[in-house]
Amino acid sequence: MANTKSALKNIRKNKARYLQNRATLSRLKTLEKKFLSAVTDKSADLAKELATSFISALEKAKKNNLVHANKVSRKKSRCAELLAGLGS
Repeated sequence: MANTKSALKNIRKNKARYLQNRATLSRLKTLEKKFLSAVTDKSADLAKELATSFISALEKAKKNNLVHANKVSRKKSRCAELLAGLGS
């Protein structure tokens, strides 16, 4: 167990941050699933809207160092590929 006031405070802060990070990562997975289901349903307009919100959430997560920059680039690229496939 922690011995100092600051160590106890750090434990509380870490717990709060952990919960917030988990919620953000869970939201990213949900957005990605919604986008992919819209792509499989061939609804281009809905897929475009969902891609925008998914990419925005990815960029915010990258800004807070929750997701690696290369992973964000890869996901964005694959979203763009899928959207281009719907257009043709």
